[in-house]
Amino acid sequence: MNDVREITIAQVHKRFKDGSLTAKELAATFFERIAKWDKSGPRINSTMALSPTAMEEAATLDIFFKEHGKFKGNLHGIPVLIKDQADTKGMVTTYGSAVAKNNIPDEDAFVVMKLKEAGAVVLGKTTVAEWASVWFSCNGATDYEFTKNPYSLGHDVGASSSGSGAAVAANFTVLAVGEDTGGSIRVPSSFCNIVGLRPTPGLISRTGFCPLIKVQDTPGPMARTVTDCAIMLDCMVGFDPKDEFTGFAATAAALGLPRGSSYSAYLQDGVDKIRRAKIGVVRQKFGPDSDPYCKATNKVVLAAIAKLQAAGTTFVDVHIENLDHYMIYPLTYLQRSRSDINSFLATKPHLPQDLADIVPEKSDKPYMSTTCALAHGPLDPKDDPTYVDRILQRDEFKRKVDCLIASLGLDALTLPDVRVPPPRFEDAMSGRFMKNGVEDFPTNTFFASVTRHPAISVPAGFTKDGLPVGMEFIGLEFQEQSLLELAYGFETIVGARKTPPGLI
Repeated sequence: MNDVREITIAQVHKRFKDGSLTAKELAATFFERIAKWDKSGPRINSTMALSPTAMEEAATLDIFFKEHGKFKGNLHGIPVLIKDQADTKGMVTTYGSAVAKNNIPDEDAFVVMKLKEAGAVVLGKTTVAEWASVWFSCNGATDYEFTKNPYSLGHDVGASSSGSGAAVAANFTVLAVGEDTGGSIRVPSSFCNIVGLRPTPGLISRTGFCPLIKVQDTPGPMARTVTDCAIMLDCMVGFDPKDEFTGFAATAAALGLPRGSSYSAYLQDGVDKIRRAKIGVVRQKFGPDSDPYCKATNKVVLAAIAKLQAAGTTFVDVHIENLDHYMIYPLTYLQRSRSDINSFLATKPHLPQDLADIVPEKSDKPYMSTTCALAHGPLDPKDDPTYVDRILQRDEFKRKVDCLIASLGLDALTLPDVRVPPPRFEDAMSGRFMKNGVEDFPTNTFFASVTRHPAISVPAGFTKDGLPVGMEFIGLEFQEQSLLELAYGFETIVGARKTPPGLI
């Protein structure tokens, strides 16, 4: 078996060119790893349906390269796994629900189509939390089996892009597609020691994705390195007339973004850039050291900050009035998720047409409390008397953050993605993350989600127990390229990415 652990896009393409590897051999090797480690052995449980045509598609790419002497695109022969929230032609796509166990789309989501056009080989689908709305990895489509953390099999990987995070970390693929509404790319990236980017919503089309909150939803790339993340982003962005939010993509292109025609064009400058950078630390959202889990996370993040300070980075503490309120109140899961998901179900006449007919009002699983509540929210979000006020305060928060970054001359804001390391599976049932009967998961990812700013999670290190911790950088709209450059510098100086132990 070829050793594909930690292999990058550049390394794959170098081997294609020197003849030591073919796209078909690469796909076969990843399928072997999935069979050995994901479907059996420790059974990570990161993948769901696997492609019956991937090997044939890889072989076709090999023929193309042999005949033309060039690659089809920037992802020629690169294996990719797709979050099971996105329609994928010819493969069971469940959206994390048992009700869709037999749902086989007859066309690809727009992003899947773009990745294939760039030459990617889609290996299959990855586990997703129930309707992409749960912080833990299990869902009805897998009979509520958790996805195991490759670094500690008794711990979760975060949701809802759980399988994508675990699969990239465990080297079951080179790249994976995630989707982020409230943190579903960044939480599993943090918990799985990988890089995950939430771009400005509208930069990447959501056509073919089951939504959660349409104004916050965005697909994004997940990879082991910042460079691979940037290259994947190049192949995902673009205007889609079926998704009016992608006017943002058209705007970015009109502004000449990305510079150099690629988000990876100036990554090498990232080391100098982060040494000269001025970063705002949102210390309000660090957990208290009196909590041992928060203390463990803080220790890792502060050590990473110290490394950057030693390299020249300037960090300044920032303060935002009423931050806890702004990060929660403007969220509209309970007001509009039912309506948004129902609009998608309307395109699937073979499925139930109302989320309330699928999800019960109450569940014996504490981690399902938010899903149950949003499933039985109003059919029209405007029927909620608080809806308009939430939207107004969301926009107010964004203006405050924009002005804070500009007035202090900051290159980015930073904070831990989550205030604690990956939780254990029993925490999902114990009520550890419930407060006064309401779910209270200690994530910081709502910050960028509410403001709809781009954010990137980069591996910061490990706790003394070997659990991964991620650090998040947040920028202004359309600052994906700058964030990727800062993340590259962070990655180079901190160097916290490690292969999971035991997965040979």
